[in-house]
Amino acid sequence: MTDDNPIRLSRRKMLGGVGAIGLASAGAGLGTTAYFSDEESFTDNSLTAGELDLFVHVDYEEDQGDYAQYSTPDGTYINGGVVGGEEEGEPLRIEVEDLKPGDSGWGELCFSVVDNPAYMWMCGGLTGNAQNGTTEPEQETLEGMYETIPEEGQLADAMQVTVSYCSENEDGETVIGDEIASGSLADVMAALATGVPLAGDGDADAGVANRPTFEGVEQPFVEEEVNAAETCVCFEWAVPTDVGNEIQTDSVTFDFSFYAQQARHNDGTTNPCIDESYSAEYDNPDGITQPIPDGVAQVDVTYGEKCVVYGVTFDEPDDSQYSLADPGFANTNFSLPFDADADGTYDFQVAWNVDGNDGFHYSAVDQSVPEWEKDAAAGWSALPPGFTAVKMGNQAAICVPRSLLEASSDDFVFGFFAGAGGEQPSVAIPTGGPYSSSDNWTASENGLDATLQ
Repeated sequence: MTDDNPIRLSRRKMLGGVGAIGLASAGAGLGTTAYFSDEESFTDNSLTAGELDLFVHVDYEEDQGDYAQYSTPDGTYINGGVVGGEEEGEPLRIEVEDLKPGDSGWGELCFSVVDNPAYMWMCGGLTGNAQNGTTEPEQETLEGMYETIPEEGQLADAMQVTVSYCSENEDGETVIGDEIASGSLADVMAALATGVPLAGDGDADAGVANRPTFEGVEQPFVEEEVNAAETCVCFEWAVPTDVGNEIQTDSVTFDFSFYAQQARHNDGTTNPCIDESYSAEYDNPDGITQPIPDGVAQVDVTYGEKCVVYGVTFDEPDDSQYSLADPGFANTNFSLPFDADADGTYDFQVAWNVDGNDGFHYSAVDQSVPEWEKDAAAGWSALPPGFTAVKMGNQAAICVPRSLLEASSDDFVFGFFAGAGGEQPSVAIPTGGPYSSSDNWTASENGLDATLQ
């Protein structure tokens, strides 16, 4: 993924959408039966003042070599939640059988906003990442990789996805523009979960407030030809040829959604992709030599079916000499601790740059002491299966498995802290910080109470 993706967020308001894309594979890499399905669902669409209505035109195809080729029929579009906008219609569903390493697919999504200009947002989320049991060669591969069989599948980490702006030239050929997000399917879905503001001119650096809108049209078709905005969104997926037995029997489902918000009386900052948002101003101790004035940290939360995603944004002045998002600034790092059962003691934390390598790490709590494993011989460890964390410039997205947070109830405790060490700038949510000196800093009494949605 690139470091300059603008991803900023606010509150939920759905006006039009494209959703539910699913993939599944069995026997991938061995030539046995495999399954891969795509399902687009469009539900709960509504109109807002100004007669805003969103049509999504879909052009999709995939390449499975000699086994099969597929493409959507010309003129496929989604409106009112179904293909063709028919009252009794069905959601778009694309199925690909016998998925194997080396298979790939490509899609172009173009927008007709009827009949007022609109700000557009793109959202996404991982809704399933199942292991579905294991074959003997898959089990041997997984035990070699993890020493055990993870509950979650590996297909979301293996598949590679790129989402970009695109348009058509005078010859009708698709031209790929600025990248929106790329990486593994898990990485891309984590980044999209907390929302990407789309720019009508396809500029990935356009920002959020008052960015270029998608122009309105009087009707989505003119003489049976698509009448859409010039800027579209393209996506590509591929199963790399070096993927092995670890993805056998696995299945993945995920959502792509697009939302239109009327431009009139709006500035485009209202984010339809998130459920909660928290923010705090930076603390710059008096007399420090490396302050970051006017800095604000924002943590946005999206409660997905498989992941609860935390989108972290460091909003700092453009002329700031220093940044809490810069891995090379002093001893900067950030962490999010979680008390999954709200029993007063944190269970684990996810942290960035704690060893100066610009990466993410994990630490559980030894409840018998209690003590953070990072402070014992075990130290920091890699993120367990099911977790995903990506950082893109001044933003990051951390996916925590929902199953961990709902194991005992829907209530849990979390927090956020970022700092550069010592007498340097820092920021905490809640104010004062989520950590307490009680029980070797494992007590969650200063954290934020939260409830799964």
